[in-house]
Amino acid sequence: MASRQSLYRGCLLGMAVGDAMGYTVDNKSWQEIREDYGPNGLLGYDLVNGYADVTSYTQLAAFTCNGLLFGMTRGQLTGKMAPYIKYIELSSREWTASQRSWGRPSRCYCWLLRRPELCRRHCMDTRMLDTLSREVSSTLESPVNSYSDPAGLTPAIGVGLFFHKDRMDWREMARLGAEAVALTHGSPTAFLSGAMLTHVISLLLRRPGAPLKKIFLASAEAVKEQFGHQYSQAFDLATLVRHAVTYAEAPDARPAAVMEQLKCENAAQVMAGAVYTCLVCQDDFDRAMIVSVNHSGRSAAVGAIVGAVLGLRMGEEALPEFYIECLEPAETLRELADDLYTGCPMEQGNKLFDLDWDYKYNHGGQ
Repeated sequence: MASRQSLYRGCLLGMAVGDAMGYTVDNKSWQEIREDYGPNGLLGYDLVNGYADVTSYTQLAAFTCNGLLFGMTRGQLTGKMAPYIKYIELSSREWTASQRSWGRPSRCYCWLLRRPELCRRHCMDTRMLDTLSREVSSTLESPVNSYSDPAGLTPAIGVGLFFHKDRMDWREMARLGAEAVALTHGSPTAFLSGAMLTHVISLLLRRPGAPLKKIFLASAEAVKEQFGHQYSQAFDLATLVRHAVTYAEAPDARPAAVMEQLKCENAAQVMAGAVYTCLVCQDDFDRAMIVSVNHSGRSAAVGAIVGAVLGLRMGEEALPEFYIECLEPAETLRELADDLYTGCPMEQGNKLFDLDWDYKYNHGGQ
């Protein structure tokens, strides 16, 4: 079994692989993909200048991790801290600054803002930039929009990786995952899918040997139990997940046809598509990437989630090298994953001082 550190790395790297592979076909129908790449669709990266570009899916998830580690560090060193969602919001606003050619802050809190490979202007939904630029924050109780697409889902991956039983219980974690998505997408369809994704990631960490089917169904049921009394969309999400599981168990189903059936347009449909892909390809990362992006839906979103789940499930070593060698932010994502794995090494009153950690999470890499 892969080491725990390898699982964290596999999650962030796998997410970036799926995002980069799906990006080039994200706005194409399945028919258009076949016309461009052949009858079997896209079978690998469509490289630009030898590199595989990542989009806001990878960027937002990475900045969320940065914000959570910044908050943890503040709390451990000062004994005082704001709710974690405030640090996610801060890091998301700093990511927004990276997507503009103007208004870069003179003082930043996220060291990732100084890593150009995670600040390319590849926002998958520019409405997010407008939402994050508002003075008033979008929350579960007071959403500022009703967007239901999957563009804001991946911060939930960062929340799931940050989970630890000594920091929060699973209900607090699920709510934080929902709140992270609600910062940009106010539809319950979107933020409840975020809560489920957070559950899935944390369960994979807590129960690495558990069957994927049980993890997906348990996560969907947990979201329904926690949020169903307030949001009927929790029941719709659970139904979509069950349908995906049923499709995965059908022996004669063709993956391309199933992905078209699942549509993969809004956040809940994308989660269902990711569940199906993970179940039918759970031992083959390469095949999972191909299935996850070859359809008419949101290819980069499905690819990013499938890559994160299977990367976390299998570990960094299981990711084919040809996917990693041309992935520009690979080293930065490894560094961030290692920081998530170790956590802040310093505490108030402790004589241990980590200069590198202080540089990144107290001074924003400045």
